[in-house]
Amino acid sequence: MFVLSINVSCQNQDNISEEDTVVIVTPEDDINEDIEQTYNLPTIDLSHWKVTLPIGKPTEVLPPEILDYATNQTLKPFMFNDSINGAIVFYTYPNSSTANSSYSRTELRELMNPSDKSATNWTFKQGGHLKGTLSMAEISKDENGDYDRTIIMQIHGRLTNEQRDLIGEDDNNAPPILKIYWVDGKVRVKTKVLKDLNASDTEILYTDAWGDDNGYSFPEYVGFDKFTLEVKVSEGRMEVILNNNASVVYDDIHMQKWGVFENYFKAGNYLVSKRENAFSKVKYYKLEASH
Repeated sequence: MFVLSINVSCQNQDNISEEDTVVIVTPEDDINEDIEQTYNLPTIDLSHWKVTLPIGKPTEVLPPEILDYATNQTLKPFMFNDSINGAIVFYTYPNSSTANSSYSRTELRELMNPSDKSATNWTFKQGGHLKGTLSMAEISKDENGDYDRTIIMQIHGRLTNEQRDLIGEDDNNAPPILKIYWVDGKVRVKTKVLKDLNASDTEILYTDAWGDDNGYSFPEYVGFDKFTLEVKVSEGRMEVILNNNASVVYDDIHMQKWGVFENYFKAGNYLVSKRENAFSKVKYYKLEASH
């Protein structure tokens, strides 16, 4: 803006001589100032994950299609970017479920070798490490005003083809040795225990040979804030770490017996509700798996 100050000496018979300041303001030339838009996109590598959606029978999307989740018309309603905070949002609601569950999910399933879909998995002896930074974005409440629950991480067991045939099962499904929930703003861990420690190597392959433990809730309240979860697995041992400072360790006979199974990691949003109008949105900022 250009400001011109002019001193004017003004005298006449009606006015006393005085010096006035006249300010002339001229508009600036049009300046097209570029406003830089800042995007903060997540950098999660999805090349070794597939996703299950709460639609279809249900619908699964594998690499390479999952890599284009931001523009994939099937994925966009359920898996999309929060480009302000740099996260992938996983949205789900009760609808279609997998064969061994009555609940719906928008959840990633680890693929160690994407070319064979899900045939290659890992054992506790081989070990595994999963680390994610995430937050609960939104979740519905029930008729009592309590938040619904959702599973945000898992280690799922799997029968080998030989084990499947040995016990006469139709598929390779085995129980999940680890489920990590978001429950009322806290992180809750559930694992499996063998009902009969004297069960044979064949008997422990059956799903009903395993029961649920009492569970463990971390004292820290995470609410809707960002937090970090880490799972470390080695032979006969499993550890879950919250925010790099609190952990729960499982290294008992049940973990030793579990070594018979193959496993795979899961992460995302597995809503534990079938109530109409229930929903949840979970944000993942970082996710890494290694073996």
